[in-house]
Amino acid sequence: MGCHNGSELQDLGCSSQLLLQPLWDTIRTREAFTRSPIFPVTFSIITYMGFCLPFVVLDVLYPWVPILRRYKIHPDFSPSVKQLLPCLGLTLYQHLVFVFPVTLLHWVRSPALLPQEAPELAQLLSHVLICLLLFDTEIFAWHLLHHKVPWLYRTFHKVHHQNSSSFALATQYMSIWELLSLTFFDVLNVAVLQCHPLTIFTFHVINIWLSVEDHSGYDFPWSTHRLVPFGWYGGVAHHDLHHSQFNCNFAPYFTHWDKMLGTLRSASLPESLCTCGERCVDSRERCTVHLIQRKKQT
Repeated sequence: MGCHNGSELQDLGCSSQLLLQPLWDTIRTREAFTRSPIFPVTFSIITYMGFCLPFVVLDVLYPWVPILRRYKIHPDFSPSVKQLLPCLGLTLYQHLVFVFPVTLLHWVRSPALLPQEAPELAQLLSHVLICLLLFDTEIFAWHLLHHKVPWLYRTFHKVHHQNSSSFALATQYMSIWELLSLTFFDVLNVAVLQCHPLTIFTFHVINIWLSVEDHSGYDFPWSTHRLVPFGWYGGVAHHDLHHSQFNCNFAPYFTHWDKMLGTLRSASLPESLCTCGERCVDSRERCTVHLIQRKKQT
């Protein structure tokens, strides 16, 4: 159903489309920039750095803010400047030297055209979810293959595992082959589904956030895996276990593929200071002190 302006949207009852139209109209006012070949790289870098920055600040404050220990996956680890700078440098270098030329070639071949109409909200949400599920499936297969074939692991994937304890800026610390592979799957899914540009922006933002969160090293009460029910989503502790054990939890986000192939490992949540004054695992299990107290009470 086509809707070309605000009045027609109301006349045709496109309430969900009307909801997104003002946002889309605002984006279209900057159409010259959003259609330019530099936009995808600029958008990707700014979004990625914007999501990494809060965690970098937390890592800097961590030694002086004790309360952060209860949310840290590895309470005794904080990335040093010598670890942060190479990650930042490699990300910027690869985006400028490799990703931008590829984006430029794609732009020359098929320049982006922005439609006048915004997508319907239901369509946007469904396409984003499908893209996430497809991306999760593709990366699971790709990731598993690169761990099972020693040559692929040594040649391409080993770079990403150089930091055994994850931190936000290590999210894109990877070989150029791996970065281009992830970008290919990212672009392929939205092209197959013929997603609206606003849906593509939304998917990219969510995808970048989830990947940064999974590598952040912090497990907060509002972390994504705590918001998704039934253990369908792995989360930061889940992915951190992959970095430490290598042979489990290959899917980037969801858990169904690892469950089906028997590669799922449950991850204990970060330790935190308990009311008893001891360090306790932040899970359903009681700490030793509490267990002793409970036995005495019974």
